[in-house]
Amino acid sequence: MKEYKWATVGCGVIANQLAQAMEAKGKKLYAVANRTHDNAVAFADKYGIDKVYDNMDDVFEDEAVDIIYISTPHNTHISYLRKALAKGKHVLCEKSITLNAEELAEAVALAEENHVILAEAMTIFHMPIYKQLSEITASGRLGALKLVQMNFGSYKEYDMKNRFFNRNLAGGAMLDIGVYALSFVRWFLSSQPDQILSQVKFAETGVDEQASILLKNREEEMAAVILSLHAKQPKRGTIAFDKGYIEIYDYPRGEKAVITYTGDGHQEVIKAGATDNALQYEVEDMEKAVAGVSDEMHLDYTKDVMEMMTKMRQEWGMKYPEEE
Repeated sequence: MKEYKWATVGCGVIANQLAQAMEAKGKKLYAVANRTHDNAVAFADKYGIDKVYDNMDDVFEDEAVDIIYISTPHNTHISYLRKALAKGKHVLCEKSITLNAEELAEAVALAEENHVILAEAMTIFHMPIYKQLSEITASGRLGALKLVQMNFGSYKEYDMKNRFFNRNLAGGAMLDIGVYALSFVRWFLSSQPDQILSQVKFAETGVDEQASILLKNREEEMAAVILSLHAKQPKRGTIAFDKGYIEIYDYPRGEKAVITYTGDGHQEVIKAGATDNALQYEVEDMEKAVAGVSDEMHLDYTKDVMEMMTKMRQEWGMKYPEEE
């Protein structure tokens, strides 16, 4: 398979993890672009990256760049997606991939028009544990899916200027942690939920601090999701079938699941992959998709999740400045 040249737009926490994932594979990023040039230079020095752009937009014009990883704040994604996709670059974009379903539809159309791969960097779609669990559930040995229950609670200090609560940086629980929870739910459900009930508690800044969500699809599979940015919860997912249930902890980058069989209560432990290798799995799947070897980027799930998140925010009357 071809050696692809990756560039990162942004050099924050995720970009550092990307660079480290490349190093673990014996590779390195080709280039870095960042709004603050000095930070890009420091990032390049840290990871031995040869190319730093003086003008951030030059990354989209560089014919040597094959794949761009976008890891800037949510509300900036669409502007970079437009530029990258229009120039024929494959893009792996940090979650949430856009602010809303309308922006995502625009990006998808651009990707199709320019014959490139567009995907969201959603760890759940790439961790080996989920691929193995899909094989188990598809085998039928657990029976029909009935319920999915998902908790995700972080405790963030009430600093209304940080990105978690900052409306101008697309803050709020839904786009920050809800996207993980709903992606987990969508991974196991047979189809996109068509019935959605939700409640929200707003932070002082007007973003969603806390939410509870009930979902049901046409197969009558159901799911319950609880989110909070100011109350710690275990990152726990439970998937219940009529012959047993699966429990998985630390699910965004999970590596272990426990299956309990209803009939006799015996348990089966499933282990696959490693939490520390999450970004490596994303990179590998993206390169396979670009090469046309296989497509495990699950843009269809990304679209389903974005449509759900957009619908709920519309029902709450919650808009970001870019949407007004």
